[in-house]
Amino acid sequence: MSGSDAARLRFAQTLGPDATSSHSIVNLGSPCFCTLLQRAKSPLAANHRLRMYHRQSSSKPPAAQVMRQTESPGEANVDTADVETAQLTHMDAQGRAAMVDVGGKAPTRRVASARATVLLGATAFRLLRDNQLAKGDALAVAQLAGIMASKCTATLIPLCHPLPLDHTSVSLQLDPARHAAVVTASCRTTGRTGVEMEALTAAAVAALTLYDMCKAVSHDIIITEVRLLHKTGGKRDFHHLP
Repeated sequence: MSGSDAARLRFAQTLGPDATSSHSIVNLGSPCFCTLLQRAKSPLAANHRLRMYHRQSSSKPPAAQVMRQTESPGEANVDTADVETAQLTHMDAQGRAAMVDVGGKAPTRRVASARATVLLGATAFRLLRDNQLAKGDALAVAQLAGIMASKCTATLIPLCHPLPLDHTSVSLQLDPARHAAVVTASCRTTGRTGVEMEALTAAAVAALTLYDMCKAVSHDIIITEVRLLHKTGGKRDFHHLP
């Protein structure tokens, strides 16, 4: 027996008794096996171990060695408990839209704030800043529009509950670097459901009002970054981390 044949035999013995049977997937005399043997002796094999599943019935790798096929590397740290318990509250058992029954909840003090950004462009921003728009004081009009909109949220959003608002405030700050106006709206109530929709509606309508006041100068105005900043007083608080 030559040295190469002895090496092949020793390699086959490490695969178990099935390696030398007629049903083995390894052919000791084939060029492919010789290539595998040469690679096993090379330094590269020390860093890249070759796992051979010599039983045809064993097609599933060990679970500890392989990530679940249903998740990608970016999803490995996702809390599946949050995903499994999340559900839409504005749906009934048949999947139809429904208003949430909040009658069983105790009234609590609820607060929410939202923001919207209006990118005006250089010309419209300058006229707004200098109060030279043809329609008048756009900042004051937008502020009033936002406050009025917060009180009409249940009329605009079909499944929102009408809420008695304790207070609504809308402020606008100018951002010269971006030629933008930043709208911030805050709402407070004492009730059984939150006021995030009132705050979001106030910010969005104030931004739309700025668009209306400035559209004679430019239609290339972008309303963006409409989002909730924080809410407290409900089942779960929320705070946006910039």
